[in-house]
Amino acid sequence: MNSQEFGRGSPGRSGESTSDSRGSGIGSTASDAVAKLSNVAQQATAQAKQSASNAASTVTHQVKDLLNNQVGSGAELVGHFASSAKRAAEDLDRNAPQLAGVVRGVADRIENFADDMRDKSVDDLLRTASDFTRRQPALVFGLAALGGFFVFRTLKASSSETSMSAAAPRYQGASQYHGV
Repeated sequence: MNSQEFGRGSPGRSGESTSDSRGSGIGSTASDAVAKLSNVAQQATAQAKQSASNAASTVTHQVKDLLNNQVGSGAELVGHFASSAKRAAEDLDRNAPQLAGVVRGVADRIENFADDMRDKSVDDLLRTASDFTRRQPALVFGLAALGGFFVFRTLKASSSETSMSAAAPRYQGASQYHGV
């Protein structure tokens, strides 16, 4: 091998080393781009989670405010009912004093209940209901069963009334054709 061949080989090798350094530079740039893209995606995900959490918190707060207002309105309604019961007790005093005393006692309890409701938030009411359920599970289960029974009977009665009223015109028409 002469010096010319040696010279030819050297530029080729130096050219190869140049292209290798370019390839490693491109690879490094690509990995940097992927890392930046990953960071941006993580930040976007974190922002989306934070936004969803803020939105849920805002909606929860608004719903609680609405329910607290409804509790106040319900307490007012119960208070009006207690006042009406007291007036009814006054009317009963002349004719049935014992019954008036019972109605007055019930009215006082209802009024105390309304006063308690006015001072409580939805969270307080839920906590109270939960505590009562833990103390009296059989009573709560019995009341739920009784309520379900009444709902079932009401729905059954309304569906049978609907079917009876829909069937009534057909029977009247049929009786006309048979001479009855």
